[in-house]
Amino acid sequence: MALSQTLEIFDLLDHPRVDGAAVAEHLRRRGLERVEVQTVRGEQGATDFVRVVVPGTAGRLAGGGAPTLGVIGRLGGIGARPERIGMVSDGDGAAALKLGDMAQRGDRLPGDVILVTHICPCAPVRPHQPVPFMGAPVTSAVMNRHEVEAAMEAILSIDTTRGNRLVNRRGIAITPTVKEGYILRTSEDLLDILQWVTGQLPSVLPLTTQDITPYGNGLFHINSILQPAAATAAPVVGVALTAETAVPGCATGASHAVDIELAVRFALEVAKAYGAGQAAFFDAGEFARIVGLYGSMRHLQTQGQGI
Repeated sequence: MALSQTLEIFDLLDHPRVDGAAVAEHLRRRGLERVEVQTVRGEQGATDFVRVVVPGTAGRLAGGGAPTLGVIGRLGGIGARPERIGMVSDGDGAAALKLGDMAQRGDRLPGDVILVTHICPCAPVRPHQPVPFMGAPVTSAVMNRHEVEAAMEAILSIDTTRGNRLVNRRGIAITPTVKEGYILRTSEDLLDILQWVTGQLPSVLPLTTQDITPYGNGLFHINSILQPAAATAAPVVGVALTAETAVPGCATGASHAVDIELAVRFALEVAKAYGAGQAAFFDAGEFARIVGLYGSMRHLQTQGQGI
């Protein structure tokens, strides 16, 4: 269970003056030594990127062969102050606290895990249909530069995805795997983990080609959940927090701790299985065949022609 850690982090983040330094200090007190904070300024203010590395027993940092998982808290701001008071619906993200507690108790995962998110309690709100979303002080391209790393061999991108009418069930859903411009079949291994964690039939968030292209091209995107896929050759799977109704990303009082805990627990179980070689994000042979048959789709990771 990760509910106590979720509530602890939620309480820490629900503060008008929270910043990356406060989050980093909290994590370090729980035994996480590899925590970095970088403040980045944009046209609409500043945000703090927080990066946490949790070494595995047989991971790359130890000279082992276990693959490295990236977990990205892909969100806008955690608050829209002064327009909105309190933590907003979009304020979820990667939770490293549980991994730190596990490591202190002696439960270390086989592979390294890199967790990255950003902390901004005063972010802008941006228009979106059917409900408005949270924005960020920096562009999506800047976020990718600070959140996506070459060392990440597979990525889970966690994002509240309630501003739509596509998945009408509260909880979490995953997306099909996205790799180098291709929307691939949904991983059977991750579907297994999802249904074990939730105790329900797995929900899959549908994607369109527009959703996996970079922001800024004038196309409609369901949200930013697959933006990391535009900046890496690694397979990316979105982990969406969902609802029965369309909920604005800027709505306060709309976060459900039990749903966030589901996302945390799912990420932890994927990290265990992926590092142990027991869960694949995609079929490498099939990917090679589709590229051989139809060519590269990496142009979908760019801004396209005429932009």
